[in-house]
Amino acid sequence: QLQLVESGGGLVQPGDSLRLSCAVSGTILSTYHMGWFRQAPGKEREFLGAYKWRGDSTYYADSVKGRFTISRSVAKNTVYLQMDRVNLEYSAIYYCATKALNYCVRRYLPDEGDYDYWGQGTQVTVAS
Repeated sequence: QLQLVESGGGLVQPGDSLRLSCAVSGTILSTYHMGWFRQAPGKEREFLGAYKWRGDSTYYADSVKGRFTISRSVAKNTVYLQMDRVNLEYSAIYYCATKALNYCVRRYLPDEGDYDYWGQGTQVTVAS
């Protein structure tokens, strides 16, 4: 059983940078996948990016490519989402999720239905 806790959200201004954290409690296997999503009021949950522990590799949605960066700290069992040059449309609740696989899956997982564990989310509000 894993638990995911997001943090780092808050109120920022357009053009600012913000780094969100997703701390994972429990054992992470190298075959696990992580995903970052967001959900704005009245909208569906949107895929932002995916991360594979094996190979330390990332994949981003076109809408955030070049602005968002996913990284990790193995020592802290934490995955980060760095958001640069935020704009007003980025206001949303941001979620991290984990797919707990015990075998290797090469493709990235952009669908929220692929994931087993979710954090509670962290609110990001962009306002001038």
